[in-house]
Amino acid sequence: MKKVRVAVTGMNAVDSPGPGVAVLRCLQDYGSDLELIGLSYDVLEPGNFMGDLIHSSFILPYPSAGPEALRERLLEIHRERSIDIILPTLDSELENYIDLQTFLEVEGIRVILPNRSALRLRDKTRLEESLGGAHANIPRTIVLGDLAALDKAIEELEFPFLVKGVYYDAHLVHSQAQAQGYFHKLASQWGLPVIAQQWIDGEEQNVAALAEQGSLLGAVAMKKMFLTDKGKAWSGVTIANPAIMEESARILDSIHWDGACELEYIVEKKTNKVYLIEINPRFPAWIYLSKAAGLNLPLLALRQALGEPVAAQSTYQSGVVFVRHSWDEIVPMEAIASLSARGALTPRALEATV
Repeated sequence: MKKVRVAVTGMNAVDSPGPGVAVLRCLQDYGSDLELIGLSYDVLEPGNFMGDLIHSSFILPYPSAGPEALRERLLEIHRERSIDIILPTLDSELENYIDLQTFLEVEGIRVILPNRSALRLRDKTRLEESLGGAHANIPRTIVLGDLAALDKAIEELEFPFLVKGVYYDAHLVHSQAQAQGYFHKLASQWGLPVIAQQWIDGEEQNVAALAEQGSLLGAVAMKKMFLTDKGKAWSGVTIANPAIMEESARILDSIHWDGACELEYIVEKKTNKVYLIEINPRFPAWIYLSKAAGLNLPLLALRQALGEPVAAQSTYQSGVVFVRHSWDEIVPMEAIASLSARGALTPRALEATV
């Protein structure tokens, strides 16, 4: 019997890791009837060489190349590996996959995705407009198209406040010079607009979730314990907080969310008021913690995509801690050459990794 072949993106397991490697680790629980494939954007993304996780790895064109370039490359890979399911894990690639979803389904490839309208409702540039007021408490957010807009935001927001990229990265700024510096940096890296957001003094708590047409299938809450200099969680612990779970269920229902997401909250110190900061439209990089806590959300998503009966789950273990660390993969030059020349890493080359 043919194995179920699942391709996962986001193989960049660096200091600000993509979710792909963690998702792959979760999916291994499906058992021996599964073949996992890595999809990456760069030869040296560490996940490419994790032969204990993946059967093969392929290079994709960058999302900026558009849906047609992605379509052609996916068809090449599909002819070689006959993919059943693709699970995209990066914000910047989702629009391209949504554009191709109908085409891919005709080709026999299912894609685990939110719908386009929900994706745009949770966009950082529209979140306050979409969900503010009756739906959720959201810090004041200003969309910046140029430096003049930043100057106006400085007048409106008290220092410190956050300057955020349209896809990734956020920096707390304490002066006009800092704000302008990060504006230029984020605009050059991720493009315009850049976002300015009111800073709330409190504790960050995040929820990884899976929903179907707005109905919550499962969710796990986590509190960050240690951050990198980029504000990414290097350590965290599962928590039980009914307030943010109820808030998450209500928000996802209001936007009819389909698929995976992460909701980021700040619980204000002074008032205990819960603020929604962002909704990321994919599993977070810490998603392996959900498996460790007893509620394997990526596995649930896979079973849902395969049409297996999936019941909503709410039970997981609190107090489970993850600590991230670096790991050296020893890679033969044959593997680098294969990815560089062919955009593919074969099982034979993967077996040579140590």
